[in-house]
Amino acid sequence: MDKQTPARRRPSMADVGRLAHVSAQTVSRLYTGGTVSSDSRRRIEAAVKELGYRPNKLPRSLRGARTETIGFLAMGPLNYGNAGILTGISRTARLEDQTLITTQFDLDVDDPATREEIWRALDSFMAIRVDGIIVATPYAGLETVIEHIDGAVPVVSLSERDRREGHSVHADSYGAARLAVHHLVELGHRRILHLAGPGNRNEASNRVKGYYDGLAAAGLDPLPLLHCQEWDADSGAACAAVADTSTFSAVFAANDEIALGFMSEMSRRGVVAPRDYSIVGVDDMPEARYFSPPLTSAELDFEKMGERALHLLLDQIRGTTTTPRGVVTSSLSVRASTAPHPNGQREDRQQ
Repeated sequence: MDKQTPARRRPSMADVGRLAHVSAQTVSRLYTGGTVSSDSRRRIEAAVKELGYRPNKLPRSLRGARTETIGFLAMGPLNYGNAGILTGISRTARLEDQTLITTQFDLDVDDPATREEIWRALDSFMAIRVDGIIVATPYAGLETVIEHIDGAVPVVSLSERDRREGHSVHADSYGAARLAVHHLVELGHRRILHLAGPGNRNEASNRVKGYYDGLAAAGLDPLPLLHCQEWDADSGAACAAVADTSTFSAVFAANDEIALGFMSEMSRRGVVAPRDYSIVGVDDMPEARYFSPPLTSAELDFEKMGERALHLLLDQIRGTTTTPRGVVTSSLSVRASTAPHPNGQREDRQQ
């Protein structure tokens, strides 16, 4: 493909800023009558000419007339967490008499074509005059998505990637991990294995950090991580197939589905929880209580995340004073998959 071929999407204000080596806000000031240095103006005008950029007059009209329409852009597989978030947003939108337009991408985020698809989806939201946009992504690169919107409409991000600016809601994956590890330590376990989530997901990284910090707080050393390719039972089973059962007495799984696959494969190997090891998951999905054995799990209320995100967005749209960031904390549901270590608090760390 010819690298000089322009992208099919309409060039954005952010594109102009990148080419001119200024911020999108500086480009915006030029078109809204603000003060811009002569050097910046010259570079912006050259970038506009090169890209064929045409200022979008729509954002100003959006401020004058609401459409009662919200855009929701979700990235990543439509798993339990994303489905819960969508349920919470959809329910709240109905109660608030809002129309919800949803676009979901389960694409390779490292593929340049994916970014073009995302830009087109955002441009489509703007074209139908949404009042605001919620962006949910477990991947890095959230800043470039927000930048593309150019401040045209209010935005709320649903991501565990730290952002110093803007409005956001996220689940406390770090806290969930700390709860899980603390529970296992309190039961007398000292050799705790972590089945880590996919390495390119923010939530997985925060759960790994919680695992490390939880063990450090107890004066314990971590075991080598077993990495899962995805948030699913197949990945958990693959970890169980290679796990050395002599090295651990307890397991912290990055989510419930990974725990399910791990327990199933371990059972096939003749190693059963909680007789031979204890295991804790994350999410506390409704099915967790019906696992065999019922799974101890740290709850993350994804529906509440969706509800809070939409309320936070509506507060911005309506000009209501609000706290810009929200965190949905975790709680632990203790079930039969965890039990005290047979040696109680005296488990030998070198065992």
